[in-house]
Amino acid sequence: MNKLLFKTVPNRLTILALPLILLWGYKEIQSQLVKPQAILVLGGSTTRLEREKFTANFAKQHPNIPIWISGGSPKAPTRKEFSKRGVDLKRLHLDYDAVDTVTNFTTVVDELEARKIKKVYLITSDFHMRRATVIGEIVLGSRGIALKPVPVPSNDKSPEPIGKSLRDGARAVLWLTTGYTGAKGEQPKK
Repeated sequence: MNKLLFKTVPNRLTILALPLILLWGYKEIQSQLVKPQAILVLGGSTTRLEREKFTANFAKQHPNIPIWISGGSPKAPTRKEFSKRGVDLKRLHLDYDAVDTVTNFTTVVDELEARKIKKVYLITSDFHMRRATVIGEIVLGSRGIALKPVPVPSNDKSPEPIGKSLRDGARAVLWLTTGYTGAKGEQPKK
């Protein structure tokens, strides 16, 4: 009888795991087939506007998709960088509601979803990409929006500590379950 039990447990686990494996495979294939429909830039680069300059050049290679810049850099210099590089300013959506990386996503996800965007290019500094991807997968993924990371090279910084990714991933889950991000000074939603 014990032999029968051990033979059936792996079969039961396989049967339970199969739907999850199929779902993951489907989502992976879908992610590969769907082209990004927008560019999402996490603002907050230095006064040299590295992320914005990189994005303006990147946007020229993708001339028909809108660009969201969440938080960070001042409006006038940002618009000037895009204009100088020949990017139509009508494509720009500047959002200044974010106060940190988690809110970079939570403040724009509703608008992206309302516009039926299913995939975005995610642009941020290379040292910041791991944390941004963790948060983006949780926040955007909760609305069926996939992301394709496009890191901005930075020669002088090493990757952020993994603890920041874990902390902000937990904050993203908190937002999913409560509507709050845990950001300083956060006000209740109306």
